[in-house]
Amino acid sequence: MLKRTILLVACGLALVAAIPFPASASTTKPLHLRKGLTLTIPKAWKVYKVSPDWTRVVTGSCPKQSGFRDSGCRSFWVLGPAAIKIGHEGFTPYEPSRPFYPASDVGPCVYDKNLWIGEFKLAEKGLRQIGPDHKAHYRDWKAACMHIGQTKSTVKGYFHQREWFLPSSKILIVDQWRTRGLATILKRAAWN
Repeated sequence: MLKRTILLVACGLALVAAIPFPASASTTKPLHLRKGLTLTIPKAWKVYKVSPDWTRVVTGSCPKQSGFRDSGCRSFWVLGPAAIKIGHEGFTPYEPSRPFYPASDVGPCVYDKNLWIGEFKLAEKGLRQIGPDHKAHYRDWKAACMHIGQTKSTVKGYFHQREWFLPSSKILIVDQWRTRGLATILKRAAWN
């Protein structure tokens, strides 16, 4: 009987430990975006408004910021209409059936500037909640990172590009680092 009681208590403690508690106001800050969207993000994250429709949220190490296609900068982007307008190879607007890629040439791999981005393949799609009453088109694209040689190219690794698109609000969130906690932050977003 004592072993059973101890086991039940241990299971109960494990369950309580697994429940995520809301972050306190002292460790978070609001990020106000277009159309009244507000995200509650960790205070340690840095926000850079590159232009009115290009907001970068740096979530970790970022040795150098040079733009959307730089390597090694742990971050995600919140994009507006001007970015969405050139979201497919810089010529046509972004749409969820193709990954966001605002250039027509081959860019460097997200995690290694010595590799190049190869083919994107759809890994997951569906609708995801962004705060109350807003559903985003969600896509998770698996992209190859390639070593391009003179005679052949070889895949050296992969990264995932997650996208949340709100067409009526003209907001696109692009995360190439599988930023920990971002899906929950988006789900708990507020709209004013």
